[in-house]
Amino acid sequence: MRDPYDVLGVAKSASPAEIKKAYRQLAKKFHPDRNKGDEKAKERFAEINSAYEIVGDETKKAQFDKGEIGPDGKPRFTGFEGFGAGGGPGGYTRGWRTGGGAPGGGDQHFEFHFGNEAPGGRGSFDPSDLFADLFGGGGRRRGGPQPTRGDDVVATATVPLETVAHGGSARVILPSGRTLEVKIPSGIEDGRQIRLRGQGQPGAMGGEPGDAIVTVKVAAHPYFKLEGRDLRLELPVTVYEATLGGRIPTPTLDGKVELTIPPHSNSGRVLRLRGKGLPAADGKIAGDLYVSLKIMLPETSSSDLDARMREWRDAHPYDPRAKMS
Repeated sequence: MRDPYDVLGVAKSASPAEIKKAYRQLAKKFHPDRNKGDEKAKERFAEINSAYEIVGDETKKAQFDKGEIGPDGKPRFTGFEGFGAGGGPGGYTRGWRTGGGAPGGGDQHFEFHFGNEAPGGRGSFDPSDLFADLFGGGGRRRGGPQPTRGDDVVATATVPLETVAHGGSARVILPSGRTLEVKIPSGIEDGRQIRLRGQGQPGAMGGEPGDAIVTVKVAAHPYFKLEGRDLRLELPVTVYEATLGGRIPTPTLDGKVELTIPPHSNSGRVLRLRGKGLPAADGKIAGDLYVSLKIMLPETSSSDLDARMREWRDAHPYDPRAKMS
């Protein structure tokens, strides 16, 4: 097995935070969920986790740095110089414990201890761990990588203004290529975000998945312009409607309503329809619809209109630009 520092691509002097960061990046890159059918990636993922079990745990890292354990986490033996002989610093003490006399008597046990620790103290080596490792039992895991939450992903849902006004759903494509139906609440504002729990990247080592964060963008509308919760509409009117006034059918997000045009209204005059913007949501009141009048001449030429305008010009001349001079 390779040196765990080489596996993770970090120096021996790396801090715990640097080691954890390197592990998370590699685990994410070689995770089986992202490399389906790739046996080499699967093996690399296993190697990365094994390396982190050593250098990601302070106790095991210290033991590995001192040469007490190998890259596989198993103790390194330097031979048996004799029963009862003490090991060097950081090594093992080995000896017979008997119930009544020298070796060869009854009730005999062979013990291993790390460093100068007393039997049964902190750091004592349990032979069951060694035998479990040797015979495939795996032993008792101490430390090692912990489950980590998956990363969040971001996406954008572009929705029609009518959907924003009345609520509905929108289809979004996540970075993974997966498609989701997102519920769009009535009255949501442009740029607001919706969090979908558990729809992000899968977690490592059985950790919970991340979330999908969907930003709502309101699509451009052919008539209405959205400004916060208010709407603006430029409404074409005829010359006689602007001159004489009247009630004019005007589109809103809830259908057409009759808008009263005061007599002698100029182009650019703004009329307000209260509550006809985005509906109330999130504790905010409904927006308004601001209607700007735009006087339009007939699209086709009319000799009668031309004659009447000449008569008006000669009989009632005026200068609408007088204040600009």
